[in-house]
Amino acid sequence: QLQLVESGGGLVQPGGSLRLSCSAPGFTFGYYTIGWFRQAPGKEREGVSVISSDGGRTNYADSVKGRFTVSRDNKKNTVYLQMNSLNAEDTAVYYCAADRRMGWLSLDDDDYHYWGQGTQVTVSS
Repeated sequence: QLQLVESGGGLVQPGGSLRLSCSAPGFTFGYYTIGWFRQAPGKEREGVSVISSDGGRTNYADSVKGRFTVSRDNKKNTVYLQMNSLNAEDTAVYYCAADRRMGWLSLDDDDYHYWGQGTQVTVSS
């Protein structure tokens, strides 16, 4: 019954930045581990970043480490993905996903039960 909503996607030039948001109105967001995933046309969905329910721990795919930062504000029931130094390989539909207090911060989409609708990120000159 948990419904996640992503926002913040759009068109950005190479080297630019975007910040994505994920929210779940009406739920206690602090109960959930939140993962970010992306899927480009013709490619398998891949894990991007994960943040623990309390925000104390994070995990990143090697491809985005040092460029992306995940954070959360549980009082606002919102998780953010700050994306810097974007390049064409970052073009994809980005999804947020949730599961209850996942201790291992998995980047495997099979470990998440609740998903948002996705937001398109396009990096192009």
